[in-house]
Amino acid sequence: MTTRGTDPPEAFRIEASDRAARAGRFPLSRGTVDTPCFMPVGTLGTVKSLAPEERVASGVQMLLANAYHLYLRPGTEVVEKAGGLHGFMGWTRPILTDSGGFQVFSLARINEIDDGGVTFQSHIDGSRHRITPERSMEIQTALGSDILMAFDECPPGGAARDVARAAAERTLLWLERCRGHHARLIEEGRDPGILLPIFQGAAFPDLRRESLERTLALGDWAGLAIGGLSVGEPKEVMLEILEACEPTMPAGLPRYLMGVGYPEDVIEAVRRGVDLFDCVAPTRNGRNGTAFTSLGRVNVKVARFADDTGPLDPACDCACCTRYSRAYLRHLFVCDELLGLRLLSLHNVRFLVSLTDLARQAILRGEFEPWAARWLATYRSGGI
Repeated sequence: MTTRGTDPPEAFRIEASDRAARAGRFPLSRGTVDTPCFMPVGTLGTVKSLAPEERVASGVQMLLANAYHLYLRPGTEVVEKAGGLHGFMGWTRPILTDSGGFQVFSLARINEIDDGGVTFQSHIDGSRHRITPERSMEIQTALGSDILMAFDECPPGGAARDVARAAAERTLLWLERCRGHHARLIEEGRDPGILLPIFQGAAFPDLRRESLERTLALGDWAGLAIGGLSVGEPKEVMLEILEACEPTMPAGLPRYLMGVGYPEDVIEAVRRGVDLFDCVAPTRNGRNGTAFTSLGRVNVKVARFADDTGPLDPACDCACCTRYSRAYLRHLFVCDELLGLRLLSLHNVRFLVSLTDLARQAILRGEFEPWAARWLATYRSGGI
């Protein structure tokens, strides 16, 4: 049995940097993650429509699953009995679990928040539940996560200063409790994964810096998550906050920007020192007929692709692009064939994984900035 909680992992190591952009290695018990890294989202224990072997072939190093959803269905007891999420879903590489905090606030029909935790009604059947920082640690440990996220309060985009302040304070209060319970689980021999903190502060740079400073003072962390961005605020605001926080984020910790995964946003965030990303964007867009390509975003359902025998993206090496034409993909979507959404989901996941690897290689060469400028200009031109 691995002892993820009791044996400290090797430290995150930066192999090269180019201005704020970094190429690093994040050792975990189930594999070392090269950064920058994009993590597909497997909310319910599956990256929608993609089998584990397809994710491996796409180069996925680590994926995200959600504690809130899996707690409600099928239930942590079922997952734990199956050998944790890895055994349940047939995935041998690292898994990071979201604490469930964001979903409690965004999906639950009714929620009541206090300093102790959140009481809410399930969005599935209306049943009442309560999640506390301690309960979140228990749930994620039962799931067998390699990386557990602290239970936090995520304010909505555009939150007023008093709302942002209150959320940041409660997040810090809950972080202390998460840390304490995580330590108790280790003492009990429960073998939890690595605990990562989340700092908040909405769109207020001073609150962000204060939350970051106080978060760092609470423990010797293996990484750091930037929460409460990409939740409705303008993208320019997100980038401004990243720029404001980057100089004060410890260089020796991997930095995880939660919920960001559109290609241009990933490159802009790597420019500002971010290492890890997750988002439902590649599979959600794929299911709706939208593909990310090296020449820009493409709607495969448009009429001009009806007799186009070219590949979706000539620069992509995925099965979708090497085996099938734009005309065939359009046909699948027009006819509501399930293969279409599977192929586009596969392509989009491979595209994001490949994109972060291209960024990594550019950093290692010391050419990230000119490469990023060229890549963004081409992508934004919408050349297809």
